[in-house]
Amino acid sequence: MCDNACADSCVDIDTIPWRGQEYVVNTSFGPISVFVCGDPTKPALITYPDVALNYMSCYRGLLFFPESELLLMHNFCIYHIDAPGHELGAKAISPDEPPLTVVNLADQVAEVLDYFGLQEVMCMGVMAGAYILALFALKYQNRILGIILISPLCRSPCWSEWLYNKLMVNVLYFYGMCNFVKDLLLQRYFCPELRGGAGYESETVQACRRLLDERQSVNVMRFLQAINERIDLSASLKKLKCRTLIFAGEQSSFFKEAIHFASNMDRRFTALVEVRACGSLVTEEQPHAMLVPLECFLRGFDFYRCVFQPHHLAAGYYVHSPSSPFSPPCIAPELLSPESLGLKLKPIRTRIPSDEL
Repeated sequence: MCDNACADSCVDIDTIPWRGQEYVVNTSFGPISVFVCGDPTKPALITYPDVALNYMSCYRGLLFFPESELLLMHNFCIYHIDAPGHELGAKAISPDEPPLTVVNLADQVAEVLDYFGLQEVMCMGVMAGAYILALFALKYQNRILGIILISPLCRSPCWSEWLYNKLMVNVLYFYGMCNFVKDLLLQRYFCPELRGGAGYESETVQACRRLLDERQSVNVMRFLQAINERIDLSASLKKLKCRTLIFAGEQSSFFKEAIHFASNMDRRFTALVEVRACGSLVTEEQPHAMLVPLECFLRGFDFYRCVFQPHHLAAGYYVHSPSSPFSPPCIAPELLSPESLGLKLKPIRTRIPSDEL
């Protein structure tokens, strides 16, 4: 898997709480960092983060949440792909490098799959990362098992988003990752309440603000410019025949985009989950709200059985029966009520018209 003759490298990460290994894969569009967690013999789950985020700042809340960690890590080997230059400790990309396009980024994902010898994969993306994986799914439909999209982008930028992104690019160019840019990015990620609606920023927002300090401004600019020139996927979405689960935070600036995305998909294969009182980054704001929909979605692929381990007793988990996808430790009983999660579940189809019988 990693013995390719090309100048790819792998680095052990001991200081990160996620057990795994970082690989730097040389692609036709430059090197890209992939952090691999789990047993490589298991089915693959590919993740892709939003602008200025990496796998740690984008998926930490979801994967550190005990029930979802057991659900996902038990069933998958997770391949966290970071956008070029967004990995931990990344150096500034030379300004002489040609600009990237969204098509380049989608093709990079395919080259990563080739490198690891992966054929069919599950995908999970957030905002810009969701767009990249959706484009990848449209181009490489035979390599997609299913996709999980959080606040996905779909259409070309509207004039206000285009102007907003252009402003960030210009400020990044002249002033770097200053507080003004961080405030704009945090507004993109989180709901107003977490950003200071109660008079102070939440710990989640403060942690994200600190992580943004580590980003190289030129690298963020490259990704942001590619996303700002994206193409409209609306007309192609009905061609996508894989099962798709979409999360939309009701206070996300991309809420209408997510609704538009879902409305243009084939309803036989798509489910939409609206999360109340939540911004775009559902994985960090309300990871518990993703548990039941994820469990239901993955059950369709027979990805719901969790093997009990002795150390789960010390952590307070119950022994469960594999016959029930909702048995602990997959999902704690108190989390099973959609009302308690602040969810509005919109199933694929609840009734078959009589003329189809």
